[in-house]
Amino acid sequence: MLHNEGFISLYDGLTAGISRQVLYATSRFSLFEIIRDLLHEKNGAKTDFATRVLVGAITGGIAAYISCPLEVAVVRMSNDSSLPHSLRRNYTSVTNAIVRIANEEGILAFWRCSNPSVQRAMMVGVFQVATFDQFKEMYEHGFIQEKNSILNVFCASMTSGLLYSIATMPLEASKNRMASQKKDNKTGKLPYPSTMKTLLYISRTEGMRALYNGFLPYYARCGGHTVSMFMIIQMLRDCYQILESNFHICL
Repeated sequence: MLHNEGFISLYDGLTAGISRQVLYATSRFSLFEIIRDLLHEKNGAKTDFATRVLVGAITGGIAAYISCPLEVAVVRMSNDSSLPHSLRRNYTSVTNAIVRIANEEGILAFWRCSNPSVQRAMMVGVFQVATFDQFKEMYEHGFIQEKNSILNVFCASMTSGLLYSIATMPLEASKNRMASQKKDNKTGKLPYPSTMKTLLYISRTEGMRALYNGFLPYYARCGGHTVSMFMIIQMLRDCYQILESNFHICL
């Protein structure tokens, strides 16, 4: 990519990616904690792992459904340069991509292939957020770590990031193919009509390993995102607690 398209090609779709994360990541994580804490208060008992898994799946799906337009824009913009010149859409910005998709294909095009994105997000909610919560407790008791310490958060997020990458890579491959597909000129049908058919088609024609093509960069992205997100959140919480305690002391 550096040789053929230049350094800037590594950041194709960056504006769409940032916009998507602002909407998707914040809503997914905040909804998880809000609902988890509400259930904790209602039940009056410690939230178990099964409840965390259920809440993670539901909130992940909701967040993905909300951010579907930006998800489609991310995939289209990042994959555009890999297409032959005659098939490129040449979007100039995330706004241009969203407006053009809406005008050329209709508003429903943003959710036409939303199932793999929502399904992947539900898996992310389970394997990233819910397991992270659980791993913090496991490392606290198993390795005598102070809960919510930087070491505790780092170990838990590294583990959940690995599980999240392994579990969601096939759905990521399906999502990308379905989001960037075009209708067949002769039949007018989409080549990838559903998640399961896409997974079966790739497995049958290219082999199971094709679902994990590019796993290392995918794990670098998912693992790096998971670790940095949870560590920054914990640092912000620690700073907030210090500021809050100093404020009460001053009062």
